[in-house]
Amino acid sequence: MVAILGANSVSGGYEVSNSLRFNDGDSPQLNLQNVGTVSNDKKFTFSTWLKRSDIGTANYSILSADSGNNKAQILFRGGSNNAIRILETSDAFSSFDTLLTTDAVYRDPSAWYNIIISYDSTDSTAGDRVKIYSNGVLQTLTGTTANLNHTTPFNEASYNLDIGHFGGSSGEFFDGYITETHFIDGTAKAPTDFGEFDDNGVWVPIKYTGSYGNNGFFLEFKQTGTGTDASGIGADTSGNNRHWAVTNLAATDITEDTCTNNFATFNPLARNASNVYTEGNTVYDYTGNFMRCGVSSLGVSSGKWYAEFKRTDATTIHLFGIVADNFVSDGRTVTDTSGNHDYGRGHTGTLFLVSTNSTQDIYLDGSDTNTNVDFTTTTNDIIMIAFDADSKKIWFGKNGTWSSSGDPANGNNPSDTYDGTGTEPFFFSVGTEGTQAIQGNFGNPPFAISSGNTDGKYGNFEYAPPSGYYALCTKRLAEFG
Repeated sequence: MVAILGANSVSGGYEVSNSLRFNDGDSPQLNLQNVGTVSNDKKFTFSTWLKRSDIGTANYSILSADSGNNKAQILFRGGSNNAIRILETSDAFSSFDTLLTTDAVYRDPSAWYNIIISYDSTDSTAGDRVKIYSNGVLQTLTGTTANLNHTTPFNEASYNLDIGHFGGSSGEFFDGYITETHFIDGTAKAPTDFGEFDDNGVWVPIKYTGSYGNNGFFLEFKQTGTGTDASGIGADTSGNNRHWAVTNLAATDITEDTCTNNFATFNPLARNASNVYTEGNTVYDYTGNFMRCGVSSLGVSSGKWYAEFKRTDATTIHLFGIVADNFVSDGRTVTDTSGNHDYGRGHTGTLFLVSTNSTQDIYLDGSDTNTNVDFTTTTNDIIMIAFDADSKKIWFGKNGTWSSSGDPANGNNPSDTYDGTGTEPFFFSVGTEGTQAIQGNFGNPPFAISSGNTDGKYGNFEYAPPSGYYALCTKRLAEFG
């Protein structure tokens, strides 16, 4: 079953505008070399917000420090655990000065987590020297804590720091989104310096107003340059000018998907486990012979919604459309008459534009409706979908033009109306037959946008959404969902 996320409040409070998307297959990282004079090498606080994408078997590094045999790391463990771990070693992993792991695990690729490490090795109480908070809640830890007055590699002069990569190895790249990243040199802060519980009991960020110490930094990811300066992706806005070097990250990795406005992606936990998702779950791929489907992480039962999907090849059959909750919930147990799992064109609860190089047909609940659209698609075409969840009307378009003089803003000439057997909510969905990927844009595109249209306030689209149609994100769901 796909998780339906609670919506953020419509307005008010502290807003985070950007995040940085890490795709582990690109080996992305930020690096700060030769850390200078520190305020206190026994105390620090690290606070960041993250949304995971790949919940796999590898370890995924968040922050690491490296100087020869002396290493330290904050990471998500891989495999079946997926807990948060902090480790420190002074002998290249022959033993550990600190090795603590949360009892809680973190496996939701649709959720934003605020992770805070509050570190004070001068504390006489061993259990209070290293604290990990998740969304404002102190976590239970298992393992070995730091010795009294231990000097931490995370805040030591002449060490190199990495975000999104373990500097002590050639791998362990983070996969997902990171934003609102603070490092406080010399003070073990409380979580209430960075967040608070709102009226609904949800942990939300607040503006940090304290000092950063000599070695502190604040990364907001509001810039798109690749230089190690104030215009770069790794620009430090704490006032310390500790700008980070950028490796294998680009302007397209700056997104509006944040902890205060969570955008839809594809959901890797839904439908077929063999689907492949990259670029923060905004790119869908399936390597196989049948049209298996990927679905959006957010579903709708009301309101009007817009999304774009970009083809990356001209050879295979593609599906674009919406699916009902019963299609999503059935998972891989569903088969068509040929016994092929997840065959989107052959199952109830679906409305798909089936696209080839020469024909475009619309299938409702697995049957051809004999409703054709007046375009064909090929490589790099952008398919537009406008879906009115109240009237169940759907419009398909290509490269800025709606099929058959469609007019979503006024509700005229829809490509089809969903009157099938599916149950609400509905999800955007795509599929392919073969090995080619589809790039999905719910307002947080993985591909370069030449125009930069919003839905009136949110999102980044190649073509302007019809009036009254919105990006699929929690702010808009709070207003119109």
